[in-house]
Amino acid sequence: MPHLKLRDGAELYYEKHGRGPPLFLVPGLGGDGRFWAPHLGELGKQFTVVVHDHRGTARSTLSKIKYSVEQMANDALQLIDELGFARVHWCGHSTGGAMGQVLAITQPDRIDRLVLSATWARSDAFFRRLFEARAQVLRELGPAAYLKSSALALNMPSWVRDHDADMAAVEARAGEILPEPAIMLSRIDAIVAHDRRAQLQKVRAPTLAICARDDMVTPLYFTEELVRLIPHARAYVLPDGGHFYPNVHGGEFRRVMTSFLLES
Repeated sequence: MPHLKLRDGAELYYEKHGRGPPLFLVPGLGGDGRFWAPHLGELGKQFTVVVHDHRGTARSTLSKIKYSVEQMANDALQLIDELGFARVHWCGHSTGGAMGQVLAITQPDRIDRLVLSATWARSDAFFRRLFEARAQVLRELGPAAYLKSSALALNMPSWVRDHDADMAAVEARAGEILPEPAIMLSRIDAIVAHDRRAQLQKVRAPTLAICARDDMVTPLYFTEELVRLIPHARAYVLPDGGHFYPNVHGGEFRRVMTSFLLES
């Protein structure tokens, strides 16, 4: 599969699937494009779907830099340019949604329609404390404990109950998933520092914000704030599903997003 060489020499792993209007599906803090794997077949019937691994994660270069949401967004913009797209639909989950806010504000002509999935405009005390705790677990107890504890916040309880073996398999690969803990710690610092609340009124792209009511990472009030601050934005709230609601309600997620993206 292809890699894009960025201007500073680092490489981004990416994939293209399907045909139709370009749709960037951008994952969250974990940065691994395989988060979207269950959705590629269906979405590829109507869109040219692009997924990528963030720099510092998975199959992209594990750059030891000071990360920021702006840097992550710029990496993705270089990929948009490389693929020759003038404008793209953008669906960003969590950190991917923060990146989408940056691009919709600073590169308004490049974002056609914007889907903000389980994301936030500015950190608050809850968000800061949550990620301080996750960072402390990673520093003091290591990658396996980090993945095990993080999963309890990311997933709804019944999903954890039903996927115990799957979660254990992920934890067994902790050294492969997080080979450089310092990179993840820098990425955590980056998302805690994210603050675009004051600029959201500049977003011109039609915007849909999707979340689950029981999300323990980006609570419902973050989505409500995004919809208040982005002109003409609207929300779709699932009754449950947790932060990783696309794993629970994949069909509904795709239906709602596709309907929004194809509106005339």
